[in-house]
Amino acid sequence: MTLDYALIWAGLIAFAVLAYVVLDGFDLGVGILFPWAKTEQERDLMMNSVAPVWDGNETWLVLGGGGLFAVFPLAYSIIMPALYAPIIIMLLALVFRGVAFEFRWKSKNSKYIWDWAFAGGSLVATFAQGVALGALVQGIQISGRAYAGGWWDWLSPFSLLTGLALVIGYALLGATWLVLKTDGAVEQRAKRATAGLGIVMLGLIVLVSGISPFLHEHFMQKWFAWPAMLFVAPVPLLVLVCAFCLFRGLQVNRPLMSFLAVQGLFVLSYIGLVISFFPYMVPSSVTLWQAAAPDNSLKFLLVGAVFLIPIILAYSAYAYWVFRGKVGPTHDYH
Repeated sequence: MTLDYALIWAGLIAFAVLAYVVLDGFDLGVGILFPWAKTEQERDLMMNSVAPVWDGNETWLVLGGGGLFAVFPLAYSIIMPALYAPIIIMLLALVFRGVAFEFRWKSKNSKYIWDWAFAGGSLVATFAQGVALGALVQGIQISGRAYAGGWWDWLSPFSLLTGLALVIGYALLGATWLVLKTDGAVEQRAKRATAGLGIVMLGLIVLVSGISPFLHEHFMQKWFAWPAMLFVAPVPLLVLVCAFCLFRGLQVNRPLMSFLAVQGLFVLSYIGLVISFFPYMVPSSVTLWQAAAPDNSLKFLLVGAVFLIPIILAYSAYAYWVFRGKVGPTHDYH
């Protein structure tokens, strides 16, 4: 039996994107919540909670984007021109927040500028990611093998809704992370924020999920046609389980339960999205086999991935293990 290298690579890239969302999502969320801190010491504590791991988290974004370019060049050549604006905005915002990690600790007189760079970069990067996702889900106009839409096709009510949903979702992840990693006033305010953001997030999941199947006939068939609906039927039920665990964790003071429950909401939403897309890379237009590079290229690149991905996973696991536990006021980034 011959291996389907295109399908293997689709799974690897899907995993890399999911790893980026669940790992980098909470530190972007901490940045979104940054202006909510009342004192400089609280902001220091919030930043210290993510400082040891944030750069490693973004490795998955590089792997996902680079993998798409190398393995599915046709999809890359269609998607990128359609989404240039939100992607460039996202990358610039990530640069601002990355620079802020270093400069705010050294620039005493202008620390407030880098506080706003960290917060603004986190918010803008998250919103741009959500807008790009919404634009991809709603569909990209294609003629032959090239993008045929306009400069502003990515901007729509649905893409703005998904941008807002991702901002709320990442802020919720950040709030549960702060409950898990901090003490005192920051932890207490993070608990209150988690309760409110959790309710809003669940409402947005329902709204986006309710609209998405009507964007493409292919989506409709996956969600409401028999027997395909058997594969997606468990997703809403598991969302309810995660929602219960989120609020139960707050009630019984088990922050890890709440944090993992929100991660579960993201994973389930992502699984629903993957089920809706499959077998397309560009919904209803280009399948993953049509978009894939030749098998020889896929096999060659797979050799590197077999070594690289376990190393990244091992490094990430080691970093989280070393920096486990609560972050105290005496813990410094440098």
